[in-house]
Amino acid sequence: MIPTEESSGRKRAIEEKLKQEEETLNFIRESLDKSDQLTNNMVSILSSFESRLMKLENSIIPVHKQTETLQRLQENVERTLSCLDHVISYYHVATETERVIREGPSGRLEEYLNCIAKIQKAVEYFQDNNPDSPELNRVKSLFERGKESLDTEFRSLLQRHSKPVPPILILDLIGSDEEIEGQEDGVIEHLPEGILQDVIRISQWLVEYGRNQDFMTVYYQIRSSQLDRSLKGLKEHFRKNSSSSVPYSPAVQNKRKDTPTKKPVKRPGTIRKAQNLLKQYSQHGLDGKKGGSGLGVLEGHEQDSRGRYHGEAMGDKHGPASGKEDMLDLEIDTYVYCISAFVRLAQSEYLLLMDIIPEHHQKKTFDSLIQESLDNLILEGENIVLAAKKANSRHDFTSVLSIFPILRHLKLTKPDFDKVLQGTAASTKNKLPNIITSIETTGAKALEDFADSIKNDPDKENSMSKDGTVHELTSNAILFLQQLLEFQETAGAMLASQETSSTASTYSTEFNRRLLSTYICKVLGNLQLKLLSKSKVYEDLALGAIFLHNNYNYILKSLEKSELMQLVAVTLKNPGRQYQELIEQQIKIYKHSWLRVTDHVCVQNMPLLQGPKLKDKERQMIKERFKGFNDGLEEICKIQKSWAIPDKRQREHIRQQQRSFVQEAYGTFLLKYGTGVNFTKNPDKYIKYSVEQVGAMIDRLFDTSA
Repeated sequence: MIPTEESSGRKRAIEEKLKQEEETLNFIRESLDKSDQLTNNMVSILSSFESRLMKLENSIIPVHKQTETLQRLQENVERTLSCLDHVISYYHVATETERVIREGPSGRLEEYLNCIAKIQKAVEYFQDNNPDSPELNRVKSLFERGKESLDTEFRSLLQRHSKPVPPILILDLIGSDEEIEGQEDGVIEHLPEGILQDVIRISQWLVEYGRNQDFMTVYYQIRSSQLDRSLKGLKEHFRKNSSSSVPYSPAVQNKRKDTPTKKPVKRPGTIRKAQNLLKQYSQHGLDGKKGGSGLGVLEGHEQDSRGRYHGEAMGDKHGPASGKEDMLDLEIDTYVYCISAFVRLAQSEYLLLMDIIPEHHQKKTFDSLIQESLDNLILEGENIVLAAKKANSRHDFTSVLSIFPILRHLKLTKPDFDKVLQGTAASTKNKLPNIITSIETTGAKALEDFADSIKNDPDKENSMSKDGTVHELTSNAILFLQQLLEFQETAGAMLASQETSSTASTYSTEFNRRLLSTYICKVLGNLQLKLLSKSKVYEDLALGAIFLHNNYNYILKSLEKSELMQLVAVTLKNPGRQYQELIEQQIKIYKHSWLRVTDHVCVQNMPLLQGPKLKDKERQMIKERFKGFNDGLEEICKIQKSWAIPDKRQREHIRQQQRSFVQEAYGTFLLKYGTGVNFTKNPDKYIKYSVEQVGAMIDRLFDTSA
């Protein structure tokens, strides 16, 4: 079978493919042979390299070990040298720091403290490692000298930079209405900031390393002295400025907007000058100066009795007495200021102390710091109480009133006192309550003694005015009661403090007010009884009636022009009407004195005339009636002209009533028996006065200038 052309081509292709595969296989064989040859060469090279490395390692390892040993030896040497340098440095500490320690810490505190720290470490080293070394004694000596220098520097810084607080700054602090702890702009800078930081730094070192508490004693002694000097400076400020007005007093609840160098504010109640004003009124009556001018003094007094008395003109009139009164006012104002100043300064001192003294020593140190100033303040209070007791014993009750503003201010300040003294000794805390109790007891006794003194006032004729004007006892009593109005809470609390009830401490303000009202009513009751007794000294019942009228009217007007009326009304129902009835009763008694005049011209007392022609007996009777009226009118006008009724309204009221009564009786008699009857040939001899002239004479009653 003949192969086809197609199969021949397929055969050729297979042969070519086989040929190519054979060639590829040969190439692979050749490549494998080359690879084996290269592998053998590489193995040979690596084997040679391994051999060389082993030789190198065998030669290097001993060298490396020797190097490590040398490095360790070097490090040990270096450490040894460092330790030696460190130890040797302790032997050089004394030499290096001696000059700094000798010169002291002034001006370079941090450097000085660093030197002290080096010395302290040297002391610790020698104590632990070489206690027998002479260097130990040397560094110990330097350390003690350094500690003493720090003590000295602490004292020196405090002494050189502690200054008393200026009085103006104290007054500004007192005058502020803000709470003590709320004042940011009112903080006192007792020490400059840099000095304060140095003092704090020294105190911290002395506490931590000095093992010494003597610096705390130094601190409280120096700061106590400055606190005392600040208060004394305030007192001296008041003394030097006593000729001018004293600035705002904290005893009065007003806000002081001006500094003491600006326009001053009026001082609180100058008690004694008000008394002088009423004495002047009483003297006007005794000297015969009555009428409108007398009322002016009275009204002026009543308007100002509870206000502020400047008294410049009054001071000129009263001379040395006024000077003593000014001194009393100044002492009261100064003491009240010092109470507030102490609280504010003590608060400020405690804030300073908290930065300097360790916490567990702060309360004790503060207690010691304030003792001298607090004791002086309490002693002054005790002296004031003693003076009040002496004044009470001699019945100078107005002077006793000086303790009222002090007591009021002490009570107002007590919460701040308690807060400032929190944590101090019980004996320190009790000083203020003790003086408050003493003042309350003294004041309460003075109040009771005053009421008794009115009841026991002697009825001496030489103490009675000849004109029946207001008695000094009345004016003084009313003045005293009016002065109490400014201290209602204080006076009521004084009276309540003497109550024996176990709940006395819980008495309310209203209860105190009732006690004060009862007391005022007691004083007024004693005064009324005593005035009634004194009126009997007058032989003329009409003058006694005028005397009682003037005093009752003075009391009524004084009550009406002040809060006394409201206080009295707490106990008595409608006290104004009661006094008005007493006044009207005395006016009626006075009117009876004119019956001896008007009885002469009373037509009811005349018999009926028999016919137009009078008998001799009838003519004689009419003559005697006219003569009796004329003589009686002249006599009573002459007598009563010198009597006094200071109240203008009351004076005019009594004159008008008396004028109407007398003119009516006289006019009726004159019309019937004077012009209507021919009883005499010489009528001018018996009919001396017309009805208008009689009225004019009555209008001149109670007026010596007429």
